[in-house]
Amino acid sequence: MSLEWQARSGSLAWSNPVSWWWGLLTVVSGVNIAAWFVLYRELPVQSGNAGSSGASSIGIMLLFCAAYVFGCAFRSFLPRADVQRICLVDTWLSSVMVGRSVATVAEVCFVVQWAIILHHLGTMTGADTVLNVAWIIVPLILIAECLSWYAVLTRNYLGNAIENSLWAVAFFAIGVALCRLLPEFNGVVRVILIVAIGGIACFLAFLMTIDVPMYFKRWRTGDADGDKRLTPREGLRDVSTRWVVTHDIAEWKEEMTWMALYFSLAVWSSLALCVFYSLEHHLPQYRTQAAITSRASSAPIAGSPR
Repeated sequence: MSLEWQARSGSLAWSNPVSWWWGLLTVVSGVNIAAWFVLYRELPVQSGNAGSSGASSIGIMLLFCAAYVFGCAFRSFLPRADVQRICLVDTWLSSVMVGRSVATVAEVCFVVQWAIILHHLGTMTGADTVLNVAWIIVPLILIAECLSWYAVLTRNYLGNAIENSLWAVAFFAIGVALCRLLPEFNGVVRVILIVAIGGIACFLAFLMTIDVPMYFKRWRTGDADGDKRLTPREGLRDVSTRWVVTHDIAEWKEEMTWMALYFSLAVWSSLALCVFYSLEHHLPQYRTQAAITSRASSAPIAGSPR
């Protein structure tokens, strides 16, 4: 199968802001990878049960984190914009088929991390709201990923707009779950919950004021390389065989902000989830007395009729 390659103007000299942006992404991703290896070394990856050689629950969490950390690093080292089919490096690894596949696996693993955390906290506290959120966020993101693929294959930015709206819905639900957990904990755990809620609020503000409107604007104006729509079948061949190498700041300026935030802050949150989950056995000591008393009083008494 022949590969279609095209180059556009714009050198990648250090005078080009794209060079500094790409360099920053690369450095941050290198640090993120190093941080993951530190966690892998320091946290109890193997099960502590006698005679067991399987991975511990934190080991599984680190596995999901690895998919996200290394997936985002791959996308940082070889940046691309999917619908536009543009990239910085001329290699088949820059194809949208490869990059979008990596992104899909990484993003699903990231939301699975959140589901595991919420399920654990919901089970500990008996909070049905938290458990319900833990069950719905993964299906929501799977739908979002399907819409992302639709947008990429057909070159229709409406799919991206709806995809990111679903991410907003999922993280709004996570924020609600964390708010529900606030009365259950005190001390440092409550502080962590408040920080997480604040971070989610900032993420939602970014999505709804910048990211989603950007995709809606592109959809309305037909800003997709001449507004050339494709069928899914045509798109499947296109994403596998065509990539446009460009270092032009005009082509990348709208991608730079979200990529910089996504490949740094979002990855740090994935690493932080591993650290938090490793403290699972210490969480009960931070339960509020009121929450403990309330759950004890609502628990069924042995031998009592149901």
